[in-house]
Amino acid sequence: MLSSITSQKTYYEILSVGEDAEIDEIRTGYKTALLNTHPDKLPKQPDLSRSHSNEREFLVVQKAWEILSNSQSKSQYDKELAASRRKLDIISNEIELEDMNIETNSDGVYELVYPCRCGDYFGISSVTLKEMGILLGENGEVQINYCNFVPVSVVLQCGSCSLKVRLLIEANL
Repeated sequence: MLSSITSQKTYYEILSVGEDAEIDEIRTGYKTALLNTHPDKLPKQPDLSRSHSNEREFLVVQKAWEILSNSQSKSQYDKELAASRRKLDIISNEIELEDMNIETNSDGVYELVYPCRCGDYFGISSVTLKEMGILLGENGEVQINYCNFVPVSVVLQCGSCSLKVRLLIEANL
């Protein structure tokens, strides 16, 4: 249902409505978009490629209405749209555990930190690591508990800006 959403407008954008729009607002957006793209409402195009482009726009408006007017397909579309946005993590760098510095916070919890170019840092606490089966000692030694799930990598976001890094966790078997 959801095609290359990263390079195309969403169905909400096609109908010029917000993602929280109710059915009445979606219907109004559809009618407006329909009038702006319907082949019978547009002047005849001598350029055949422009004529085909107009037809494609009309069909996309029709598809947007088909999806957003039905509560079940709209719900599915919203889930797919949210999932596609989560996949859009743009990773600025890949780092390894050895690249990170170890700090202790006021609660006595250890945290691995890595400086960000904005001046803040990327961090992950020993508590979070422990939940993943990775034990962090106060000297920075890392022990991996193979009984728990150990991810190959973790995406960390900077505390201040939108940059993200991928922390690669290598398990020596």
